[in-house]
Amino acid sequence: MTDQGRECAQRVRAEQQAWRDRLIELSHSLHAEPELAFAEHRSVEKITAVLREAGFDLEPGPADVPTAFSAVRGSGELTVGICAEYDALPDIGHACGHNVIAAAAVGAAIGLAAVADELGIRVKLIGTPAEEHGGGKVLLLERGVFDDVAVAMMVHPSQQDLHPAEFSSQAVSRFAVTYTGRASHAAAAPHLGVNAGDAAVVAQVAIGLLRQQVPDECRIGLFVREGGTATNIIPETSVVDCEVRSTDIESLSGLKERVLSCFRAGAEATGASMDVAPTEPEYAELWQEPAMSDLFAGHIKSLGRELQVNRTMRGGSTDMGNVSQVVPSIHPCIAIVGSQNPPHTRGFAEDAGTPAADDAVVDGAAAMALTTVDVASDAVLREKFLGELAARTSSAAEGGKP
Repeated sequence: MTDQGRECAQRVRAEQQAWRDRLIELSHSLHAEPELAFAEHRSVEKITAVLREAGFDLEPGPADVPTAFSAVRGSGELTVGICAEYDALPDIGHACGHNVIAAAAVGAAIGLAAVADELGIRVKLIGTPAEEHGGGKVLLLERGVFDDVAVAMMVHPSQQDLHPAEFSSQAVSRFAVTYTGRASHAAAAPHLGVNAGDAAVVAQVAIGLLRQQVPDECRIGLFVREGGTATNIIPETSVVDCEVRSTDIESLSGLKERVLSCFRAGAEATGASMDVAPTEPEYAELWQEPAMSDLFAGHIKSLGRELQVNRTMRGGSTDMGNVSQVVPSIHPCIAIVGSQNPPHTRGFAEDAGTPAADDAVVDGAAAMALTTVDVASDAVLREKFLGELAARTSSAAEGGKP
């Protein structure tokens, strides 16, 4: 790191320390009032209130996504995108710790704002709703919100501190299958009915058998959302929500087709018609940018955390994967130290409001900001990322894909 970089790093940490209590207060407030995908109105108000207090220029609802926002400080040529997530899960609240993600993102942005002019950077905090279900980042990416971003980052709470290279995620496709049959009296005239509920049962049996024939890293999950209304009526309609996960978008396509064949078997066996509709955008697999990954890992260790290595974790899915396919990105995991509960459990939701989670907010904010200082201060990395941004911009202008 250059002398300027070291000086900027010290100022970043001092600024973050000055805001420490406010960041923890934000995390706790979000945790206390969890909101679901695309309904995070109070959460957005809380986050943007802190950013407004810190002097950021705010844009509410960019790209016609009402619970998204962007907040900017600095005018340098290198735009750093810091992603904040803040949606929760049904019934179990912030069981993925998005309150920690949002507060850490705010802390990173505030720290960097103090040195933006010296570093020649533009800090852009992007509020990204509906990560759990809905693909907020996919919408924002497709609609141009990331077009000016040279590098992007966020940090996710976990049970362990992981080098970013040790963590990836699966591609996922989520869709609903609707069977339409014909209702009839289940006792007086069952032979006149076409049982849409039976179609769902046949599909579930076929998918259960398929599971033993797919690679270990693939996942198929489903539940019957609608399957009938009364025992004496042959079900006219059934609806099955399904998700298919694989290591990458390419292999996902083949697995999804095999699953759809199982659904078609249900229709064929019962005579019901079948309709398939996506319930949200597909999530791509996550690509961790190598240089930023190493820089982040170094800062995590300097903060006194012990990185877990040599255990590649691959599970779950995130719309940050779509961003990472276009913009050089990192999505590391930071430990809520002492947590014995995996994400998406009531136990992890409780852990996300503890002092250990507060430490994850502070350390996550510091490591992201210091990684950015390194990138901005390194002439080679800076030019590399600016050159890649220019190439993407040129390709988009010519009508090509990034």
